[in-house]
Amino acid sequence: MAPVTELTVGQVAARSGVAVSALHFYETRGLIRSHRTAGNQRRYGRDVLRRVAIIKVAQEVGISLAEISAALESLPEGRTPTREDWNLLSTAWRDSLDQKISQLKKLRDGLTDCIGCGCMSIDKCPLRNKGDRLASEGTGARRLLVER
Repeated sequence: MAPVTELTVGQVAARSGVAVSALHFYETRGLIRSHRTAGNQRRYGRDVLRRVAIIKVAQEVGISLAEISAALESLPEGRTPTREDWNLLSTAWRDSLDQKISQLKKLRDGLTDCIGCGCMSIDKCPLRNKGDRLASEGTGARRLLVER
């Protein structure tokens, strides 16, 4: 029996663990490609399984679909991405991830002194009231006040 070279959308969904609707979405965004049979059914090359795996991992770590799309465009069409391809893609994303990690740490550390709502006019709040700029508007929770 010859190895299967093309997969149906259901087969790709089952093998990749991604919903059919997500595969259709990825396809409309240009992340993956299929072709249509004479009966107008989608067929995917086997390389799509590795591409979907890359998409899932990249999304899990916070890479945007736009960044994923640009990265996948750099790969040859119809060829299963290799370990070397993954190394190139992940290296390119590393700086972006490092920057996001730094921003998240700063946000996390800034929340330590936050009273929860993020809208109080306190001088310690670097998130919503940096430098206590709301103090010039009056006392209290300036962001909660409704001007009458």
